[in-house]
Amino acid sequence: MQRNDQAFSPDLSKLPRSEWLEALRKIGQERGFAEPLGKAHAGVFVEEGDTLLVSFESMSGIEALSDTRTPLGWDMVQSHGWSSLSVLSHGDTWFRDPRVYGFFDQLLDDGFFDDFENVIFYGAGPCGYAAAAYSVAAPGARVLLLQPQATLDPRITEWDERFTEQRRRDFTSRYGFAPDMIDAAHRAHVIYDPRERLDAMHSALFERRNVRRFRAPFMGAALQSEFRTLDVLPSLLAAVAEDRLDTRAYAQIMRIRRDHAPYLRKLLAHLDHDERFGLSRMLCQNVVSRKKAPRFRRRLAELEAALD
Repeated sequence: MQRNDQAFSPDLSKLPRSEWLEALRKIGQERGFAEPLGKAHAGVFVEEGDTLLVSFESMSGIEALSDTRTPLGWDMVQSHGWSSLSVLSHGDTWFRDPRVYGFFDQLLDDGFFDDFENVIFYGAGPCGYAAAAYSVAAPGARVLLLQPQATLDPRITEWDERFTEQRRRDFTSRYGFAPDMIDAAHRAHVIYDPRERLDAMHSALFERRNVRRFRAPFMGAALQSEFRTLDVLPSLLAAVAEDRLDTRAYAQIMRIRRDHAPYLRKLLAHLDHDERFGLSRMLCQNVVSRKKAPRFRRRLAELEAALD
């Protein structure tokens, strides 16, 4: 597959919503294709390199998380020369729509994925569910999922009451139970915060021979937002593409959270709550030795006064 000669660095941040949607469509048509999938979904393909990132994203998520208001896959087009297929939704739909089923059926029938040396499916939360479910259309794909749901079928996940209004959606027909759909993947990677109980329970349902599960404690219930802030998604995706995301590589990538204030605050609060004050002091000493952190400096003074 030939790389496009034109530099790809779109910035749609200044456009009103109606013009923004039209700009997404136009870029897709110019560099690949753009296909509406009913009223709630769309597919936008940007052709570049031999690695394809299939990312599932909500339009509101793109607007909230991207400085340029562009899909995550377009970042990888720009930085890594990948191709991008962005499957977009209006709101959280879990992509349970016959038009989306038909779209992936057609891609499979056309041999679309066969044109790429490497295919990666990515999504978070409801989009993580979709990335897992539709990865079956590209056997041998690699998959990266952040805190995905396995299904909202109440017969299986009646314990998850966060999305009860979405249980009316059909999770039992085609592309239904996401953990079963990754059986054909080369490797799937699931990242979750074990302290988020429901996310951890969904994660356990993905346990398979070809799945690696990674813990992200104290990162909270919005991993994609936190990972975008830390700018670790490109490194994680590159490691997935190169089939080198193991425990050591994951730990190295995530070392950056040592400087992430929300993570450090949650960790300190946890240690204090458990009355592990010796560890609290060690944490505060480490943080104040590396950065300006008035809260940690004050807490360190309190701990040293109490412990000495």
